[in-house]
Amino acid sequence: MATQVAHHIKDHEFILEQDGQAAELAYSLPAADIIDFTHTFVDEPLRGKGLGEELAKAGLAYARQQKFRVRTSCAFMRDFVQKNPRYQSLLDDTTG
Repeated sequence: MATQVAHHIKDHEFILEQDGQAAELAYSLPAADIIDFTHTFVDEPLRGKGLGEELAKAGLAYARQQKFRVRTSCAFMRDFVQKNPRYQSLLDDTTG
C-alpha cells in the first residue's frame, strides 16, 4: 500500500515512497499562473502499481486549487491529461 503523496514545495516535486523506493513528479513555475509538469520517475520495483497516476492526480489537484494553468512537458503527464478529460480544462492554451 502506498503512502500519502508528499508535496515538497521548495523542491518543486510531489513524492511517494514505498518499501524504500520512490516515485516523483517534478514541476516548474515558469510564470505566476503556470505550472509545468516536467518529469515523472518511478523506481523500477514500483512501476505498474499506479503510483504515477497517484502523483498526477495530486499534482493536478494542486494546480486546480492554486488556479494554475497547466503545461505538460512530461510525456507521462501529457498522456494522463489526454486520457482524463476532467483535467483538460486546466491546460494552458497559450502555448500553441
